[in-house]
Amino acid sequence: MPAFRPLLLAALLALSACAFRQTSASPSAPHPAILAIRSDLARVFDAPLMQRGVWAVDIVSMDTGEHLYSLNAGRWMIPASNMKILTLAGAAETLGWDFRFRTSLEARGSIAGGVLQGDLIVRSNGDPTISGRNDRASQVFQEWIAALDAAGVTAIEGRIVGDDQLFDEDRLGAGWAWDDLQYRYAAPVGALEFNENSASLEVLPGSSQGAPVAVSLAPGSGLTLVNRAITGPPGSEDIIEYRRLSDGPVLEVMGSVPADAGLTRYFVAVVNPTVYFVRSLKDALAAAGVTVSGEAVDFDDVAAGLQALPPGPARVLASTESPPLREMAIVLMKVSQNLYAETLLKALGASRGGLGTTAGGRRAVRSVLSGWAVPEDAYAISDGSGLSRYNYVTAASLTTILERLYRDPRHREAFLATLPVAGKDGTLASRLKRTRADGNALAKTGSLANVRALSGFVRTRDEEVLAFSILANDYAIPAATVEYIADVAVETLANFTRQ
Repeated sequence: MPAFRPLLLAALLALSACAFRQTSASPSAPHPAILAIRSDLARVFDAPLMQRGVWAVDIVSMDTGEHLYSLNAGRWMIPASNMKILTLAGAAETLGWDFRFRTSLEARGSIAGGVLQGDLIVRSNGDPTISGRNDRASQVFQEWIAALDAAGVTAIEGRIVGDDQLFDEDRLGAGWAWDDLQYRYAAPVGALEFNENSASLEVLPGSSQGAPVAVSLAPGSGLTLVNRAITGPPGSEDIIEYRRLSDGPVLEVMGSVPADAGLTRYFVAVVNPTVYFVRSLKDALAAAGVTVSGEAVDFDDVAAGLQALPPGPARVLASTESPPLREMAIVLMKVSQNLYAETLLKALGASRGGLGTTAGGRRAVRSVLSGWAVPEDAYAISDGSGLSRYNYVTAASLTTILERLYRDPRHREAFLATLPVAGKDGTLASRLKRTRADGNALAKTGSLANVRALSGFVRTRDEEVLAFSILANDYAIPAATVEYIADVAVETLANFTRQ
């Protein structure tokens, strides 16, 4: 194991001139080692440079159940992506780690002479994995093309209809900032999801300095492009920006790109996930030689016409299942994929019967947490991902959830596998390197403006497992400094010994 780097802690201790905050007292006199680590952690979190911010911290031994350190542990804090811990806990307990989403391809109409005289319907309960990640979208579409071929379909005299009726139409989370809505991390949620509901925006310099840049957006995004970007001098700074206008589905591209730059690709949140899905499927069918005479449409826009058709069951041509929750959760947690979290929350709502709604998902998570002795006033759930500033969680509730997942043999292995590993992967790949926490600490990060969070597990020098939750809100210093302080605290835990 790497040696402890005393300069990290010493740098913070030198900044601390104020009195230590009072930590929770044990019923009996604490062991000297406990007193020492509480003293060290108090100095870390009392650093004057964070005096305008707020820390909430809770640290619990998984071996003894002892609270090693607590600071504002019962205070409501905005958790950012630490909210995903609650969402995943609810999903694992309610749906199970083997849960899979299902998407089907159905024909409505007769097939004669290689032609489907009717509509092709795509129906799903929210599979978020049909995307370019691991090339899964291409694999699914190829399976469907093969199924059409097996059914003798070479042309479709009808539409491709996206049936998204298993989820409600509330696509955005409560409390999401309007100026985030163009970014892929704020992609809208739906029962049909393709490429994580983000479309490729490509930017190329123009033919000469001062000329407009060339911009293009993948079909089906639902956005109208307004190009205000120009070509800058060779070697100049790339300052391309894009924003979604608040009064309509318009994407404005601004700034400049150097004349000698190559192709730059960005990813933009789409307007209607269902239309994006079926439009992408139609393009894939056309590329495979399957012609479609009608449009790619949302079920909501053609529902009356579909209901007017003669009754009769649709013919299922193909059905595909997502990877199990244990695999989807690795993407959810390690890369902090917001769309996965929002989809799971709605799937939780649907699991209780009826429509998949965020409100139903909240009720399902609350039911799980109540059974785990997490007080109902210790958290407030707005969305599943943590993008909303309406979410609140206490550090103590997070360590309680972590402890429950760790102690339950149904959950421990699968849950631990989802967490980023310090210095190795996910959102912790570049943090805590060359410390005793490197490759040791497993934790979920969280970040919003003026919010940072880090909750998970770390092993001490004695191989004692500690659960920790470190939340920071309302600070007026660089976020990198806040992360540094949190990392010092985790490293201090990794170096703790009762000897």
